[in-house]
Amino acid sequence: MATTSPSPSRPLVWFDGRVVPWQDARVHVFTPLAKYGAGVFEGIRGYWSDDARQMFVFRLREHLDRLTYSQVVMRMQPLVPASTVHAALMELLLANAFTETVHIRTMVYVDGSGESAAAGPTALTITAVARPMPARVHAGVRAQVSSWRRIPDHAMPMRVKSNANYNNARLAGMQATVDGYDAAIILTDRGKVAEGPGMCLFMVRGGVPITPDVTSDILESITRETVLTLLAEDMGLAPVQRQVDRSELYAAEEVFFCGTGWEITPVTSVDGIPIGSGEPGPITRALQTLYFDIVHGRNASRAAWRTPVPA
Repeated sequence: MATTSPSPSRPLVWFDGRVVPWQDARVHVFTPLAKYGAGVFEGIRGYWSDDARQMFVFRLREHLDRLTYSQVVMRMQPLVPASTVHAALMELLLANAFTETVHIRTMVYVDGSGESAAAGPTALTITAVARPMPARVHAGVRAQVSSWRRIPDHAMPMRVKSNANYNNARLAGMQATVDGYDAAIILTDRGKVAEGPGMCLFMVRGGVPITPDVTSDILESITRETVLTLLAEDMGLAPVQRQVDRSELYAAEEVFFCGTGWEITPVTSVDGIPIGSGEPGPITRALQTLYFDIVHGRNASRAAWRTPVPA
C-alpha cells in the first residue's frame, strides 16, 4: 500500500499491482507505450454526492467492457480482465478518500522493451484526479472546423480508445487554440462531420437532435449512447443518427459536445458563425439538467448506471 497520504495535487495512483504515491508511477522510456503509444484507456467519471455522502462511478461496467474490447482489437496479451480493473479502481478511490468529483483514467499498456508488434507483457495503471465542472459547461465554447481530417477506420480503429489515435485529436485541438477558438470539430476523409477531439457532437435542426452515425469514424461513445437514451426515453424526442455535412452546422438551432470529460457542453458558434441565438439552447440546457441530476444521484432513475464506491 501507499507510504504517503493523498493530497489534491498529488493523489495516489494504482501502478504495478498496488497503490503508490504519484511520483512513483513511472514507466521506462523504452516501453512500447512510450515508443509507439501502445496503450488503450478509458476516461471515467466518479461523481460525488453531497446528499448521499458517497461517490458514484458513472457507467463503470460499460467502460470496462470497452476497455476489454480495445485490448482485443489492439491484440494485447495477456488481457487485463475487467474484474481486475474494477477491484483496483475501487481500492484506489478508497485510498484517496475523495469527497469531490473526479476524472479517472484506466490504462492498459504494453510494458517491457518489445518492438512495435509486441503484444505484451501488459500492465495496468489507474489515476484519479479532482475535476470540478469547467466553466465551458455553462458558458459554451466557440468551435472551429479543423483542417485536420479524422483518421479513417481502414487506417486505424477510431472506435477504439487507443493512445496513439489521440495524436489526431491533439493536432486539431492545438490548431483551434492557436487560431483563437475553444475547441475543434473534425471532418472525416469524406468531408462529413465526425466529432471533436475527445468528444462526440450533436446538433438540433427543426427541433430534432441529430448526431453523426457510428460509421463516421467516431468513437462509439458511452456518453453519446447515454444522451441518445435520455433524449428518446426521458425527453420525448426522436434523435437521428446519420451523416452530417459541415454546412448543416451553420444552420443548426443548437450544437453541443458530449463525452466523459466534456459532459454536456454547448457550442455557441462554429467558424465564427453564431449557432442559433449564440447562446446555449433549450434542449441543451434541459439535457444538461437531466444528465447532471442522474450522474450525481439527485434523480433516482437509471440507478444501474451508477456504481457506488463503498463508504
